[in-house]
Amino acid sequence: MELNIATLSDFVRNAQILFLKGLDSVPMAARNSGIFRIDNIADNTGNTKEYSEIDLEEYASVKAEGDQAVRARVQQGYSKIGTLYRVSMDIGITYEMRHYNKYVDVISRLTNLGQTAAKRMELDLSLRITFATATSYTSKEGITVDTTVGDTLALGSTAHTVRGSASTFRNRLANNPLFSKGALEGMEQMIVENSINQFGEKIVIPYDIIWTTDDANTINTVKEFLKSTASPDAINAGVVNVYQGKYKHVILPRVAVTAAGAVDSTKAKYWGLCSSMNSQAFLAINEEPHLKPYTPNGANTEFSTEDWNQGCAAGYFIVIPGARFFAISTGDATA
Repeated sequence: MELNIATLSDFVRNAQILFLKGLDSVPMAARNSGIFRIDNIADNTGNTKEYSEIDLEEYASVKAEGDQAVRARVQQGYSKIGTLYRVSMDIGITYEMRHYNKYVDVISRLTNLGQTAAKRMELDLSLRITFATATSYTSKEGITVDTTVGDTLALGSTAHTVRGSASTFRNRLANNPLFSKGALEGMEQMIVENSINQFGEKIVIPYDIIWTTDDANTINTVKEFLKSTASPDAINAGVVNVYQGKYKHVILPRVAVTAAGAVDSTKAKYWGLCSSMNSQAFLAINEEPHLKPYTPNGANTEFSTEDWNQGCAAGYFIVIPGARFFAISTGDATA
C-alpha cells in the first residue's frame, strides 16, 4: 500500500486503526487480574480523590422486649488520596517515510505507539506488587512514588494496624517460602488468623486469586497444584483435589522488574493470594490510552524537518488505602 500526501484523511483514519491495533495487542494482565478495582474519574471533578475503609461492627446485639435496638458502631479506617498524572509519548513520521513509500516503517511506529501508554499503565500497576514490601520507589523519571497504604506501612507488612483497636495483623507470610502446598496452607492459615475489622473482630474474607510472576517454575507448580487429577487406574484414584476451582491463577509478567522495567530476577519468586471481592487497590482512570488529535500540515507538523508528529497519552492514578485483601510471600526464604 502506497502512502500518498493527497490522501491525508485516509492516513489519519489508518493511524487511529493502527494505534488501536497496537493497544489491543497489549495483554492487560494486571488491570484485568481482579486485584485492582477500576474507578472512572470524570473531567472537571478535580485531580485528586480520597479513598477510605469503613467498617460496621461484626455482630448484632441482643434486644430485650420493649428495649431500643443498640446503635451500631461504625469505624472509619485509614484513607489515602490519589492524584491524577498523565503519561505520554510522541513519534515522528518523516517526510521520507511519506514520500518514498516506507509504509512498513509507518505501520511499525504507529502500532508500537499504540502499546506504550497501555504498557506503562501495566508497569505502574505491577510495580505496586513489585515494591509491596517497600514504602516507596523511584520511577524511571526519578519521581518518588509512595507505595504505603493508609496506616503508613508497606502493602505487605507483618504489623498492620486498625483504627478502632490495638490489634494488628500481618499479610506477609513468615519466612517468605517458595510456592508449595505447605506454603499455600501456611498463607491460608495466616489469612484466617489475621482477617480483622477496624474493631479487631475476626471477619471472613474470601480469597479467590493466586498471583505469581512469570517465573516458569512457579507457574508450572501452581498449575500442577490447581489442576492435578489422579488416573482412575492409579493407586490414589478417586482422591479429590480440594484446590481445583478454588483459585484463579493470575500471572503478572511485569512484577519481576526494576522500577525502570528492566529484568530483576530477585523478585521472580514473588507469589501470593488476593480477594477480588474485597480489593482495596484502585486504578482510577481519567483518560484511557488514546491517540492525540492529529492535524497534518498543522500544529502536528515540524516546520524544519517536515515530520508529522503522532502521540499517545493516558491519565490515571493508583491508590491502595487498605491491605486486608492481599497476601504476599517474596519466595526468598527471609524472615
